[in-house]
Amino acid sequence: MKIGFIGLGNMGGPMAANLAKAGHEVTGFDTAGVAIEGVASADSAKAAASGAEVVITMLPNGQILRAVANDVIPAMDKGAVLLDCSTVDVDSARAVAAQANDAGLSALDAPVSGGVGGATGGTLTFMVGGDEAGFETARPLFDIMGQKAVHCGPSGNGQAAKICNNMILGATMIVTCEAFALADKLGLDRQAMYDVVSTSSGQSWSMTTYCPAPGVGPTTPADNDYKPGFAADLMLKDLRLAQEAAASADADTPLGEAAMKLYAKFVEEEDGQGRDFSAMLPRFEKRGYS
Repeated sequence: MKIGFIGLGNMGGPMAANLAKAGHEVTGFDTAGVAIEGVASADSAKAAASGAEVVITMLPNGQILRAVANDVIPAMDKGAVLLDCSTVDVDSARAVAAQANDAGLSALDAPVSGGVGGATGGTLTFMVGGDEAGFETARPLFDIMGQKAVHCGPSGNGQAAKICNNMILGATMIVTCEAFALADKLGLDRQAMYDVVSTSSGQSWSMTTYCPAPGVGPTTPADNDYKPGFAADLMLKDLRLAQEAAASADADTPLGEAAMKLYAKFVEEEDGQGRDFSAMLPRFEKRGYS
C-alpha cells in the first residue's frame, strides 16, 4: 500500500518505520526534517500525501491538524483515507472529517494508547472514529502498528474514547500515588501495599502495570528515575481536552477537573515538566500541595 505519513516524532517515527518494515511504500514528512530508515522523505506534507492510498498524521494538536488537513486534502485522490492518529479535541477531529468527506475521502480519527514503547514494538491500541469502509481499509495497517483497533463509531468518537480513557488514567494515577504516600506515613511497607492492592478491589492499571513506586511490581518509569514513558505534560494535555469536551457536552466531571488542576500545578509550577506522569508519587512524598 502507498502511504503518506506526516509527523515523524517520538510516536510517528517508529509507527512509520514499522509500516515500511512490513513492506509498505511509505513517504514521510516532518517539519523537523527527521529521517526514518525505510521511509522516503518528502519536502512537504502535500508531497507526502500526493497519490497515497492512506495518509496518516501524528500531530501535536487540533490547530496543526486543521492546517495540515487544509494542505493535504486537496492533494489526495478521491477514495483515499485520511487517518489521523493524533490526540486532539473532538471538534477538530469532526471538522477535519467533514472536510475530508466533502472532498470524497474517508476520514478516521484514531488516537492511540501505548506510548513510545507501544509505537516501537507495534503494540498500540487504536480507538477509531469514522466510517466502516475507511476502517476496513486501514485495518491491515492497525494490525502492523498495534495489537488492537476498536471501531468506536462515527467521526470524533475515537477522540472521545481516548480522552475518557485518559481522564480515568490521570485520576487513578493520582490516587495511587496518594495511597503510596499515605502508606509510607502509616508505616506500611510498599511491597505489602502492592501485594494487597494489586489483588484486591483497589486494583487498577496504574497500580498493577505502571506502578509509580520504584522497586515494586513490574519495571516502570519509576525504576528509571521517572524518565517519561508517558510524560506528565501529555497527561495534562489530555485532561484539558477532556475538560473542554465536558464543557461542550455539559457533562459533570469534578474528579477529572481536579486531576487536571493537580497535573497543571505539577507541570507548570513544580518539577513535573519532562517527567513521567507517575512522578506524582515523589511530589506527594514531599507533601508539595498546600
